[in-house]
Amino acid sequence: MSGQLFDHTTVTADIERSCDVAIVGSGAGGAVLAAGLCARGLDVVLLEAGSHWPRQRLKLEESQAFPGMYQERGSRATDDLGITILQGRTVGGSTTVNWTTCYRTPERILNHWAAHHGLEALSGDELTAHFEAIEQRLSITPWPESAANPNNRVIFDGCKALGWEAKPLTRNIKGCANSGYCGLGCPVDGKQAMGVTTLQDALRDGLTLFSEAQVTHVDHANGRVVTVHAQVHAPNDPEPRGPRITIRPKVFVASGGAINTPGLLLRSGIDLDGRVGRRTFIHPVVAAIGVYEERIEPYWGAPQSAGSHEHIDRGPGKMGYFIEAAPLQPMIAAVALTNFGAAFQHDISKLPHISGLIALTVDGLLPGEEGGTVRLRPDGRPTLSYPMHPALIESFTAATRSLAQVHLAAGAARVQSTHLDPVVLTSDADLPRLAERPYGAHEHALFTAHQMGGCSMGTGEGAVVDPQHRLRGFTNAFVVDGSVLPTALGVNPSQTIYGLAHRAVPIVAEAV
Repeated sequence: MSGQLFDHTTVTADIERSCDVAIVGSGAGGAVLAAGLCARGLDVVLLEAGSHWPRQRLKLEESQAFPGMYQERGSRATDDLGITILQGRTVGGSTTVNWTTCYRTPERILNHWAAHHGLEALSGDELTAHFEAIEQRLSITPWPESAANPNNRVIFDGCKALGWEAKPLTRNIKGCANSGYCGLGCPVDGKQAMGVTTLQDALRDGLTLFSEAQVTHVDHANGRVVTVHAQVHAPNDPEPRGPRITIRPKVFVASGGAINTPGLLLRSGIDLDGRVGRRTFIHPVVAAIGVYEERIEPYWGAPQSAGSHEHIDRGPGKMGYFIEAAPLQPMIAAVALTNFGAAFQHDISKLPHISGLIALTVDGLLPGEEGGTVRLRPDGRPTLSYPMHPALIESFTAATRSLAQVHLAAGAARVQSTHLDPVVLTSDADLPRLAERPYGAHEHALFTAHQMGGCSMGTGEGAVVDPQHRLRGFTNAFVVDGSVLPTALGVNPSQTIYGLAHRAVPIVAEAV
């Protein structure tokens, strides 16, 4: 039995139907779960607010990709506008626009979860079989060091010169053309994103997938979700105005990701005594720009193929960070290059010679650290507050210095910070100048492409879901996405979410 994918052009009247399982969100969690449930013969309806972007639609232009494929048309940010939030809004979720980097959940993180969040069920070999299955389905393999583009080669060369650890990354790719356009959608379907893998599996096995269907809220009574309400919208329409979709499932699953899943629950009057939306973590990112005599061309080649975890554990009271590269097409580069006017024009003209390195701070592991909080705007849209605190500021300061060291050791002619008035360095003798500047929101560029938490999994009082993904106080409602992660990971989160979703398939199926 084959399924069907609908959009605003094919849903022309209100729809009401029942099903075994309704899933909201088609990203790393929802798509893997849908494939597994459909393979078991269950009637699954999946609702996705974003549009479907097969490669035939792609123009590989940032002017199309950011408004069409990212949350809030590419302008999502924390409530104080201090941190840019890059998050996908497509069939396939962020997997359509991510940079393909895949890591298994580090053992030290699983051990931390067992010790501090009661998640012994995830430690040891519990996730190994699930990771293996996902690695096979998504062709997750190491990208050869010899194939690293110059932007990633900076990490290998700089870390080697400094005596720091650096390793090739693993990527979910098959037939990769090495184009560098991952963030704009893959032009050859080489990226094994959900839209070309697990969602195709699910459609083959009977999935009903409504794209461009914004879920507004769910009705619930006596510990059960009874109705899911959505409304169809045209891609360029800021408000849903189309037909309404009403689903009555036996089992409900929220898979909209951190920020959107807490937002949906809060709109539905589910806050679990204030726990929903709390403990949201984002791997806040700082960057440093290296300008080289030779051509780097940071817009070509595999976006991320090298990483260093040299500074992942910096001792008690300090937040660790890890180093990766960022591709720099013009719009992304324009955000990182914080000059204005003639200075900006000069800097952007050097783009072929620029390397962009990033350091991702590992939040959520220090005692008492709460991260951010998802709340609702007056119009019902979710927003994230993410306060700065001393450990974050210290980490940003140290990480920026480390990035500058890597650039200089790799041979950069100059390095500049992303402060509004950038610090410019030409040798190691200039490194102390970085500590003279302030750090934190609005002081320099800050980004996140990794959103985790907000519906934390665990056994303690602060948990929103139990170790089986079941929403507290509900018998037929589950959360299967990155919002369940009780801390940040210290690695890119996609494979952790894939693995947890694969593990959740029999759990959710048994609830039907």
